Amino acid sequence: MAKSQSRSKKKPSGGKLVRSRKKKLYELGRDPTLTKLGEVTKRVLRIRSGVKKEVLLTANIVNVFDGKAHKKVKIKTVLANPANRHYVGRNILTKGTVVDTEIGKVRITSRPGQEGTLSGVIVKEEK
Repeated sequence: MAKSQSRSKKKPSGGKLVRSRKKKLYELGRDPTLTKLGEVTKRVLRIRSGVKKEVLLTANIVNVFDGKAHKKVKIKTVLANPANRHYVGRNILTKGTVVDTEIGKVRITSRPGQEGTLSGVIVKEEK
């Protein structure tokens, strides 16, 4: 069964919506790219109008902005993930994930499954 991004099969009242047509190719979606912790691997996808999109499958380096300059830093492990708490044990990287690096805690600000890169900022310790 194809993943569709079309209207729901239910009305706002909860009743069944009578379909006027079948699914269209331009309404199809794809499974989420769950970027994992590991050696850097990417995949190139053909998206609408023939444009190529690079998605990140695995990554172990993050581009960190410390307030003055950007640095490439190695990731040790995933500490927290607001998207899904089960992603922490599986070491899955999404936007907002807090990771432990060589220079401290870093929050990921990019979308690795959409952009093909991993960027982040240092998390300030609250006392």
